[in-house]
Amino acid sequence: QVQLVESGGGLVQAGGSLRLSCAASGRTFSTYGMGWFRQAPGKEREFVAVVSRSGVNRYYADSVKGRFTISRDNAKNTVHLQMNTLKFEAAAVYYCAAGESIRILPRRQEEYNCWGQGTQITVSS
Repeated sequence: QVQLVESGGGLVQAGGSLRLSCAASGRTFSTYGMGWFRQAPGKEREFVAVVSRSGVNRYYADSVKGRFTISRDNAKNTVHLQMNTLKFEAAAVYYCAAGESIRILPRRQEEYNCWGQGTQITVSS
C-alpha cells in the first residue's frame, strides 16, 4: 500500500492558477498510475486527470482539457496537478489516487486502490 498526502489547496481567484501536489510514501510509487479526482458540493466525485507509471502518457477530463496539466516525478515520489484559468466550477475537494489497473490510463475510481485525504479548492471572483 502507498500512503498519499495532498497539499496546495486553498483560495484562488477565478482565472488564476494553482498547483496541487501529492506526496507518496513507499518504495513502489513507479508501479502505480496516478490520478486526480474532485468532488464539488452536492455533486458526485468525478475524474479529472491521470498520468501513466512512466509519466509519458496523460489523459484529461473534457472539462479541464487544455487548462490542467498532470505530471509526476518518480524520483521524488510526487504527482502534481497544475491548474490554469480556473473557473468557478473548479471549486471542489481534490483527491489524489494511486491505481494498479491493467490499463495504462485508468479513469474510473474503481480502478484505484489508494486515496489521499483530499485538499479543498475555493474559487473567488
